[in-house]
Amino acid sequence: MNVSDVVPLAVWFAGGGGAWLLLRTALHRLIRAGLAAPRVVEAQDPAQAGLSFRTVRIATVNQRSLHGWWIPSASGQDSGPAVVVLHGWGGNAEMMLPLARPLHEAGLGALFIDARCHGLSDDDSFASLPRFAEDVDHACEWLIGQAGVAAGKIGLIGHSVGAGAVLLAAARRPTVAAVVSVSAFVHPAEMMQRWLAARKVPGWARRYVLAYVQNVIGHRFDDIAPLTSMGRLQCPVLLVHGEDDEVVPVEDARRLYRAGRQGKARLLVLPGDHETFVDLPSEVAAIAGFLRQMLVGVDPVTAGARCTELLS
Repeated sequence: MNVSDVVPLAVWFAGGGGAWLLLRTALHRLIRAGLAAPRVVEAQDPAQAGLSFRTVRIATVNQRSLHGWWIPSASGQDSGPAVVVLHGWGGNAEMMLPLARPLHEAGLGALFIDARCHGLSDDDSFASLPRFAEDVDHACEWLIGQAGVAAGKIGLIGHSVGAGAVLLAAARRPTVAAVVSVSAFVHPAEMMQRWLAARKVPGWARRYVLAYVQNVIGHRFDDIAPLTSMGRLQCPVLLVHGEDDEVVPVEDARRLYRAGRQGKARLLVLPGDHETFVDLPSEVAAIAGFLRQMLVGVDPVTAGARCTELLS
């Protein structure tokens, strides 16, 4: 039995009294279990890409720590740019490794992290977009404390929920110099509505789940939504999205682009879906080129990235 089976049943039986309290407790446990991210532990590290790296632990909130890989840039600058790279829901740092060499060769240091409850990072009571953003913030603080990293030249990259998190972190942290959002959704409530609807959960039960989740994470969805973050961002942002994404429609990326400050947002739509792109080398080259331009000041070379849309 899963969330889609029990939510309608539990809410239908809600009638008050002790029986309802027991049922509500069971329901809440089931919602948490049903929405929890799967933990996938890394099987490879940057050595497989031929890169030198250092495994690190980074303190975050709730006395937890994050697993990360620090890959210095190829430039060897005394005070150079660096980026924090964050996976999506149920992902880990290994899944973002296709970016490692392009970032390295672009002259950027890169810190690949696992969010709490993911990969090799510590567990916590739950994972959420705001907690992803908290982990990004602590990763930035760690970077600032490293010799050879310029505090004013830090960029952020995130995928899916991680994309929403880097947008939120940058909106709260004006020193962030650039952001790359890959496959971000517009609003957590819309994303969860789609997910629950696909599992045949009725509308009234979906509203119950959303209200419960909003209460647990301690933030209004409207306040943490990427759509809200886009309007607050001061730094340049590149929105990358697959034109065939069935998890997050490409229209979400266009809405985020329209919500950005004039002259700050760029939209790159590529052939691909939520997780993969048809021409992955062109995608990662475009990302590295954008960050090189924003953090180093060198015009990007995107190797003729195949895109259907590039707005700036």
